Amino acid sequence: MDASHFVLGSFLGWVWCFVRLHVRAASGRQRYNVLGALNAATHELVTEINTTDINALSVCTLLRKIAGRGRRVPITLVMDNARYQRCALVQDTAQALGIELLFLPSYSPNLNWIERLWKFVKQEVLNSRHHQDFKKFQEAIDGCLADMPTKHREKLAMLRTHNFQTWDNVLLLNA
Repeated sequence: MDASHFVLGSFLGWVWCFVRLHVRAASGRQRYNVLGALNAATHELVTEINTTDINALSVCTLLRKIAGRGRRVPITLVMDNARYQRCALVQDTAQALGIELLFLPSYSPNLNWIERLWKFVKQEVLNSRHHQDFKKFQEAIDGCLADMPTKHREKLAMLRTHNFQTWDNVLLLNA
């Protein structure tokens, strides 16, 4: 479980031309916050979305959504060390709902699958794109998230591989 903060703006790719171009960008800083939890077994995504900020109350709302799904098996949420996730309110809510919280070590985003999902969404929706207004920006993100189980199924399977470097039988040279 983790949040992604999508900011409305022009996201350029490679631009090369003989004449200087003016790329229109959105004014202000409009954010679309998506707090999500990805089920490792079923690959189902549960989200809590807002345009203000992500805080402990948002996390508690997401925990209630997850618990309300009626799962009969124990639930363990893998989370990073964000302050709003480690607070007493979230831990008490999780305990009351019967959800175990497992916190990752600091600076280890590759261990959290949802981080890979946010990177994928940003590449699909934002990379080299300009959205005319905030409503179209939201629709593009929501559309991508809705297409996860169908249109993007094969691409997401590649994100969930366990490509970790190991150091078995490695010769170390003395310095």
